[in-house]
Amino acid sequence: MEVTVSGIVKQFDRFPALNDVSLKINSGELIALLGPSGSGKTTLLRLIAGLEQPTSGRILFGDEDASEKSVQERNIGFVFQHYALFRHMTVAENIAFGLKVRPSGSRPSKAEIRKKVSDLLDMVHLPGLEKRYPSQLSGGQRQRVALARAVAIEPKVLLLDEPFGALDAKVRKELRRWLREFHDRTGHTTVFVTHDQEEALELADRVVVMSQGKIEQVGTADDVYDRPNSPFVFSFIGESSHLPVTIKGGQILFQGEPLGISDSGPDGEGVLFFRPQDVHEVTDGQALTGKVTATRRLAGTRIAELDISADGEAHHIEIEVPLETQVQIGGELRFRPAAWKLFRNTK
Repeated sequence: MEVTVSGIVKQFDRFPALNDVSLKINSGELIALLGPSGSGKTTLLRLIAGLEQPTSGRILFGDEDASEKSVQERNIGFVFQHYALFRHMTVAENIAFGLKVRPSGSRPSKAEIRKKVSDLLDMVHLPGLEKRYPSQLSGGQRQRVALARAVAIEPKVLLLDEPFGALDAKVRKELRRWLREFHDRTGHTTVFVTHDQEEALELADRVVVMSQGKIEQVGTADDVYDRPNSPFVFSFIGESSHLPVTIKGGQILFQGEPLGISDSGPDGEGVLFFRPQDVHEVTDGQALTGKVTATRRLAGTRIAELDISADGEAHHIEIEVPLETQVQIGGELRFRPAAWKLFRNTK
């Protein structure tokens, strides 16, 4: 089911939670809504679900305007962060609930429901647990049951609100891989909210990066990480550092000194962004020089934290260096960005 969000505005007591948001979600696509707290991602999910009504704008399911339809009329599958399972029901009863409460004309037979529950338990890798209660399951198992219950009603769209947020890191990582496999088997149009960048980049076909009630960028993991279109996206996705720079005669300058990198645009002011792994340590020539304030081991490399002074202000920079590099606290390191992004100041 294709979902189109068109010009959505949502205000709460005149506070704009969403401001003219438009997004097209393709049928069978797995989309991540990613952003900091207050960016509007959960509000957008609730609007798609029908749990909130837009102040203005439309939400289409296919060619049909669903903006005024209820949750039941939209046929949405919803999975919350905290499972929301019925504690007094067994696993099988939880999964079957949405089917049993259907009107008699559309309700499957008891045999069909049992078959559906059995098939879904196999699909979520929980066969044989149908008689257990939620209290007898682990957090990861409960979340799989919640997903099976949401899918049982054959929803047009599956919505997940921080589905793994309450789980520990190891279980969360295992369930991420499992959810991607599950999605590929079922083919549901799926939208999930997360603040976990790694989760979004690993799972989603496309990532929707949100900030202050607006969409900053929509693209694949490679798009938003390697080709961020704004300072916010560059600083929010992954680790990064930035410095104020000047562009003059095609050269990029910091504190009036060239860095050995160039830009073909007009002269002016801007901000240079780069990632810790995208720098080269240099011993001579044009470069940045920073004072080492701390170091830490990160897997097979070392992170050096540097302070670079400019106009009386210390800019904190992190760069990745080989483990064998001799790094002394209070010493200096010279480096040059090998991959970077320049954002020009706008008047």
